[in-house]
Amino acid sequence: MALGWKLYGDGKTPPVGESVAPDERLSWPRTIGIGAQHVVAMFGATFVFPLIMGLDPNLAIMMSGVATIVFLLVVKGQVPSYLGTSAAFVGGVLAIRANGGNSGDVVGSILVSGVVLALVGLLINAMGPRAINAVLPPAVTGAVVLIIGFNLAPVVANTYWPQDQWVGLATMVFVILASLMLRGFWARISILLGLVFGYLLSALLDATAGPITSVLGGATEATTHDRLDLSGVGTADWIGLPTFTAPHFSVNFSLLVLPAVIALIAENAGHVKAVAAMTKRDLDPVLGRAIFADGLGTVVATSVGGSPTTTYAENIGVMAATRVYSTAAYYVAAIVALLLGLCPKFGALVNAIPGGVLGGITVVLYGMIGLLGAKIWKENRVDFANPINLVPLAAGIIIGIGNVNLVFSDEYSLGGIALGSIVAVAGWHLARAVAPAEMKAALAAEDGFAGGTGPALGSTGRHTVDAGGADPSDLDRRDHHRR
Repeated sequence: MALGWKLYGDGKTPPVGESVAPDERLSWPRTIGIGAQHVVAMFGATFVFPLIMGLDPNLAIMMSGVATIVFLLVVKGQVPSYLGTSAAFVGGVLAIRANGGNSGDVVGSILVSGVVLALVGLLINAMGPRAINAVLPPAVTGAVVLIIGFNLAPVVANTYWPQDQWVGLATMVFVILASLMLRGFWARISILLGLVFGYLLSALLDATAGPITSVLGGATEATTHDRLDLSGVGTADWIGLPTFTAPHFSVNFSLLVLPAVIALIAENAGHVKAVAAMTKRDLDPVLGRAIFADGLGTVVATSVGGSPTTTYAENIGVMAATRVYSTAAYYVAAIVALLLGLCPKFGALVNAIPGGVLGGITVVLYGMIGLLGAKIWKENRVDFANPINLVPLAAGIIIGIGNVNLVFSDEYSLGGIALGSIVAVAGWHLARAVAPAEMKAALAAEDGFAGGTGPALGSTGRHTVDAGGADPSDLDRRDHHRR
């Protein structure tokens, strides 16, 4: 089933204990309402990360809708999902820009990663999930995800937070409190609520306390300025195309973002596992197809200058709360995103988000990305008493977080996320190859490596689902965050 849905019962909300399957739908008014919830749930992270990467948020929103439709068609409607902007590429993209790359270099490099992800999906589809688990066991996957998140700490400390530390602090506290004290749908959109809070707080401070003196992102000297500059909103058109960017390809830049593919494999596998548990269906046979679809979505999005895509846990939360897994709602969400992308005034409003607000948001988001790696270790019971896990991963993590560089020539060097990930992956396999028999035996006893279709891939932290029927509001609070 790709298009065409059976009407669920009388088209009304399912009673407790029942759910709407992916190939079913509620009445169209209710389906449209749930689709709108999916848009709000994915909204905050989907336009924050393009801003951080220096890409057009309007185009990112529009192409996320296109990528979602591509995904749903490729998986034939079996895996309900929204493809929002991936955070896994942020560190690599910032490294590209630090080395003189422009937006064309950025999207070209991400496009290459999309092709690699799609090829991995085809490989998994042909060989089964066990093959990829052997290459990327949970110890390695967790290390790479941790590197990707924690490598971004200097961006918060040096770029966003100093622009307005007090607004950043207030926004951070608001997000923390909102994620803990709110319930259900409101808890799932705590990042978006934090953005709105920081936006309004900045406007209030401009009106009461006056301008602030700080160094804006990209500047070298402090200036006196308003926290919130809406001058671009008034001049922007209501309807128009976003800014397209042609991709430019570079081997050096492509290597900087390629490690993100490991994180995306884990994210997509986690999404498939979560949906399988919630819908009580065996979706292992479609895992490779889902990963291929995400890779294809990233290729389509970045081919015109959009952002990389991935499945979104925020939307898992919507499904958990509503018990509606209908892909019809996702098609509605995708169409709404397309329409938003055609409104330049909306894009100008997004671009006006103050740097201090982004500081408060990113200090939470980046830390969460890194801690997802630690959660992969915990859920798969990775044994760090075993030197096979401890030694190479320790080296890779410090290299990745500390931005250690390996210089080959004036034109080529490896460092940060790329070098750290290579050391973690290659070092782990080398350690396993040369380790004594007793260390190998202890390693084989770890659940994530011993077998199954994928604790290593399926437990990404943000998609963990209690198949036994956890309270939806509790599930939402655990799983509503993005990486």
